Amino acid sequence: MAMMGNTQGESPRQRVILAGVDTGEYEMAVSMGELRELAESAELEVVGTAVQTRSELEPGTCMGLGRLRELAEQIRALEAELLVFDHELSPAQLRNIEDICDCPVMDRTMLILQIFARRAVTSEGKLQIRLAQLRYQLPRLAGRGVQLSRQGGGGGGGGGARRGGGEAQLEVDRRHIRRQITALEAQLKELTQRRERLRQRRKKDNVVTVAIVGYTNVGKSTLLNTLTQAGVLAEDKLFATLDPTSRALELPDGRRVMLVDTVGLVRRLPHHLVEAFKSTLEEAAAADLILNVCDATSREMEEQLSVTRSLLRELGAEHTPVLTVLNKCDLLPAPPDLAGMKAVAISAREGSGLETLLEAVAEALPRTHLRVRLLLPYSAGELEARITRDGKVYRREYTPEGTVLEVNMDRRLLHLVEGYVMPLESGEEREKNSCSRSWE
Repeated sequence: MAMMGNTQGESPRQRVILAGVDTGEYEMAVSMGELRELAESAELEVVGTAVQTRSELEPGTCMGLGRLRELAEQIRALEAELLVFDHELSPAQLRNIEDICDCPVMDRTMLILQIFARRAVTSEGKLQIRLAQLRYQLPRLAGRGVQLSRQGGGGGGGGGARRGGGEAQLEVDRRHIRRQITALEAQLKELTQRRERLRQRRKKDNVVTVAIVGYTNVGKSTLLNTLTQAGVLAEDKLFATLDPTSRALELPDGRRVMLVDTVGLVRRLPHHLVEAFKSTLEEAAAADLILNVCDATSREMEEQLSVTRSLLRELGAEHTPVLTVLNKCDLLPAPPDLAGMKAVAISAREGSGLETLLEAVAEALPRTHLRVRLLLPYSAGELEARITRDGKVYRREYTPEGTVLEVNMDRRLLHLVEGYVMPLESGEEREKNSCSRSWE
């Protein structure tokens, strides 16, 4: 397939030129840099770039006609096989640019969709991507049916575009895609309801959830792996992880929380993808705490944080507590200045700052547990099991009167142990008596 990597037995990487029009709407150099990262993540070889400064996009061709003709010469000179625009192109623009440049054309959204299609692992992720592809294809069918069908299967967006297939065939194609969209929406609705039931079950069982969100390629999966040994794919590529992963994590105060990794974000994330991944992203919206992870070495750190905050507002999570996590601090010449910031500086790769992070997480979450010392009679074995099942036992001692427990326990169980509470030992007493205790 045209966009597969250059592994053994496969053809070399497809040669691509990146193109964009700078209207002053956003920082063009940054956006083109991100487009290059996207292309490289899709295993494409970038052989050239072309940027034109204009007051507005040309309605029919995005770029001006003269600049496109120059671009056509550049494509031939560099033997490029694909042209990728840093804009979402209309069906007419796609057709016109292909005609002028005599080269297959792809826009930013198509590129992201293809990366997602290749990276999705779970059935839900694949359904979400396929739905986004079909929704994107539907208004672009005229004159591009064959090419877009190939895209849906993960192809390279090149060659063989069907021209003038006839109005009847076009309508057949549209009805076919609409039927697929309806079927996929029904499947995803069922999966979304199942996910919601799981969330409700977690709430009922008082499972505390901490969601990791942030810009793509800032180290979210590396952080999850370091904290929980989850074994999640963590590569230096955009969108290395698409499917949400949940793992249990114990905090310093003994509480156990569910840590959830989510899909990475980018600037101008296409609306189709936000909609397609809404059920997955809602894992973050339903969390008790959000870790907004960013790359502390990036000049675009503030923009990364802003992109995440904007999406969280869109998901209705603006009132959820957020803890900012500055990652990759091991690559900085000096520690970052955190004055006035509710933030923690870490290196997920090196493991530095993680103890501080966990303490900050415990501090930011509601106080649901309390450290107590109990003397439980041996007849209260069932109560002891209930207390220790969801709490952390710091020490246990068997005495003639019963079991002495020092435990971090759920506050809601306190009414069950009112008659068994003992004063907590001081640190000196704890050290003196430690030799006679059984530790856990």
